[in-house]
Amino acid sequence: MGGFALLLLAVGLVLTLEGLVLALAPSRIDELLDLIRRMPVETRRNLGLGAMALGLALVWLAGGLSG
Repeated sequence: MGGFALLLLAVGLVLTLEGLVLALAPSRIDELLDLIRRMPVETRRNLGLGAMALGLALVWLAGGLSG
C-alpha cells in the first residue's frame, strides 16, 4: 500500500470512528467538551501529543503488516 493510500485509509478510519461517536452518543460530547475545557492547557497538549504518537505508531504498524 502506497503512502498516499495509507494516509487516505487513516483519515477515513478517523472520520468513521468520530462519526460513530457523534451518531451513538451526541449528548456525551457536551460533557466531554466541558471536561476538556476544565483541563489545564499543558494537560491537553500532552494528551494531544500522546494521541498523535499512538496514532502514528498504529499507522506505521499497519503499513508494516500490510507488506
